[in-house]
Amino acid sequence: MDARLNLLDNPIAAKSLRHVISAGKVVSDSTLPAATQELVKIRASQINGCGFCTDMHTKDATHAGETSTRLNLVAAWREAKVFTDAERAALELAEQGTRIADAAGGVTDEVWANAAKHYDEDQLAALVSLIALINAFNRVNVIVQQPAGDYQPGQFG
Repeated sequence: MDARLNLLDNPIAAKSLRHVISAGKVVSDSTLPAATQELVKIRASQINGCGFCTDMHTKDATHAGETSTRLNLVAAWREAKVFTDAERAALELAEQGTRIADAAGGVTDEVWANAAKHYDEDQLAALVSLIALINAFNRVNVIVQQPAGDYQPGQFG
C-alpha cells in the first residue's frame, strides 16, 4: 500500500508540514509532561482512525519507557486504573476537542475546569495546541492514506 501523495517529496506539503512540526516543537518543549503528550496524541489518533500516527506515537511512547499495559488501555482509559487524575483530565479534553463535530458546544465547561485543576495556564495552552496539532496531522495522514507499521522511533529527527 502506498500513500496517495508523498508528503515529504511534494514541496507544498513538505513546506506546510515543516510549519506544523515547528509548532509541535513549542509544545514538546513545554512543561506539559511528555507521557501526557504521547497519551493525548495516541488517543486522538485512535479516534480519528489514523494508523500512521497511532503506530508512531505508541512506538515513541514505548521507546520513552511507557508500559504496554498503559498503552493497551488508552482507548479504554475511563475504566483503567493505570492513569493519573491529571492524565485522565487531559484524555477527556483530547476526546472532546477531537470530537467537536459530534458534540453540541464542543468542550464542556466541566471538562475544561477539570483540566485546569491539574495544569497551569502554560500547560493548558500546550495541551490545547497539542490537540489541534495532532488532529491536523491525523487528517493529513488519513486523507492521503499514509500506511502504518513501518515507523521507527526517532526516524524524523
